[in-house]
Amino acid sequence: MRRSLRSLLVATAAASLVVPLWAGTAANAEPPGFSHADKDTLRNQAPRDLAIGSAVWAQRDLLSYDPAAPTELQRVLGAQFSSVTPENDMKWDAIHPAPDVYDFASADALVAFAEANGQEVRGHTLLWHSQNPAWVTAASSTWTCDDARAVLEDHIRTVVGHFKGEIYEWDVANEIFQDNWDAGGVRLRTEANPFLRACADDPVALIGDAFRWAHEADPDAVLFLNDYNAEGINEKTDAYYDLAQRLLADGVPLSGFGAQGHLSLLYGFDTSIQANFERFAALGLKVAVTEADVRIPLLDGETGPTPAQVAEQAARYDAMLEACLNVPACSSFTVWGFPDANSWVPAVFPGEGWATIFEDDFSPKPAFDVMLASLRDATPGISPRRG
Repeated sequence: MRRSLRSLLVATAAASLVVPLWAGTAANAEPPGFSHADKDTLRNQAPRDLAIGSAVWAQRDLLSYDPAAPTELQRVLGAQFSSVTPENDMKWDAIHPAPDVYDFASADALVAFAEANGQEVRGHTLLWHSQNPAWVTAASSTWTCDDARAVLEDHIRTVVGHFKGEIYEWDVANEIFQDNWDAGGVRLRTEANPFLRACADDPVALIGDAFRWAHEADPDAVLFLNDYNAEGINEKTDAYYDLAQRLLADGVPLSGFGAQGHLSLLYGFDTSIQANFERFAALGLKVAVTEADVRIPLLDGETGPTPAQVAEQAARYDAMLEACLNVPACSSFTVWGFPDANSWVPAVFPGEGWATIFEDDFSPKPAFDVMLASLRDATPGISPRRG
């Protein structure tokens, strides 16, 4: 029987007591857990069919990778995770900066790092309203639906085809629904998304074709819908559930649903996440937590969170992981980067931070320890996924 979360937190709530897993190792030594300390790494305690991942910005962190002399971040990334997601390197502005230009340099570096460290790659992302290059923003103002379709098809076939056989899951359609607090409520983003805007008369047809183009470019990749505020059962996930049913009925090769898992202690936790995953799994889809972090509101002058906040953060990370572990269709659990110095949170959510599972010195936080314990209890001693 899995131990209670309360008992785990009693042992881990004091962040000051946490000792880095690789404390005392030589600068260029192999990190503990990679080959000889499996009990101390997330990837080596996960169920065989569950990838444990992290996002990483390859342009910043992987271009200089030397297996003989990895940076601290590179050592931790390789030791702890069996999957990596490009935080920015496969988004439109990075990989398709001009109409006839594709730049795969940093994305290729990420794939090479993954191969060198026995990891898989989650592709992110093919259809999104944000981080599009200036040429898309300018050209889309006069696009017809046929124009938008041609641009999107070329992009998807080129990018997915470039990485054919190297990416196990793709976030094909990302954040395509508004939230209930947006103008117009929960509906497809036919204003903010330039492709959906051009095809506003039938945006679902375009979404379906995006999945078809990706599947034709790489038939083995698992193709996901992905969004934030998509953890529990709510108006937004109801809309995704209806869309998934429609796409599947039309023969679209949709094969996964991803909940990002960007949480904040400013708000409550939706405990219906497992039930939400179960209903998508009942449609025959894989499910995943794709971008997990838990940000903490920090008062002016504070240097860190309170013990209670640390414990609550750990509980929320673990609750998302437990929901994944309890649903056999859950194929991956990904944290959105580390350490806190690399987190997107402070720039986007002023006054919040400390959102990742590693301190800036790469020592693990209580959230890491609780997750590791849950993975051990799920399938102790199992080797990494496909590894």
